[in-house]
Parts: sequence; C-alpha cells; structure tokens
Amino acid sequence: MDVSSFDDLLQAARLQPEPQRLLFVFAAVELPDDATPAQRERFEAGQGGALVPLMCVDKTPQELPSFTALVEEARQFTAPGHDWAMVFAAALSGTLNQAPSSADAEAPLQRMVDAIKGGAHGAYIPFDRQGQPVRFG
Repeated sequence: MDVSSFDDLLQAARLQPEPQRLLFVFAAVELPDDATPAQRERFEAGQGGALVPLMCVDKTPQELPSFTALVEEARQFTAPGHDWAMVFAAALSGTLNQAPSSADAEAPLQRMVDAIKGGAHGAYIPFDRQGQPVRFG
C-alpha cells in the first residue's frame, strides 16, 4: 500500500496480519548556532536547518483514531516556543497475535530519536503538521 497520507499509514497498520505498535518522534527544524550567513539565508527561505527531536510516543493503531487526535495529544506536551514541524512514524510488529507493549517500544523509539538527531531518518515516514508525507530533496 502506498502511504500518501497519515490515514493511509493507520489503515495499513490496522490491516497487518500481526498487531502493530506505531512509533512517533516529533521534531522541530532549527538553525544551528554556528550556521554560515548562506545557511541562514536558506533557512529564512524555508530550506535547510537541523532536525531536533522534541518528544516521542507509541500507540497501537486502535488507540489512534486519526492524525487530528495525535496532533491534539501532542499539543498537551509541547513546551512553549518548541513547536514541532514534522512527526516521523515507524511501526513495530507484534508476534503470535500479540501487539508489542510500550516497554517493547522504548528501545526502538530511542533508536529513532538518535537516528533523527544524526540525520539518518530514511527508514521513517515523515509527516507535516497536516498529516501529509514530507519529501526530502
């Protein structure tokens, strides 16, 4: 299934033969303090910057009715002045018809955070604030 929206991701997760746990890392885009004038100019034009993970959460597809519900929950935990620009998603598959627990998701979530900090986010699906996939160019 082609994931062209967050709702597609939810539908795909619900249709998997084994129960899933969805992993989410919310990230801001910031300009590093040591940015060059050219980098600052590009950033002001909406390009470049560094991804900074702000918070993470795991949910079963059944616990999450929509992207709007995820955004509303995130709003409760967003610190003033640290709003997120995109959310990265991944799925953790269960076994023997048992969904992974939140405890099972802790290490994979930490690996996601570390990968995003290091710029290695290719294994995850990024969505913008409207639930549309983000394409990195």
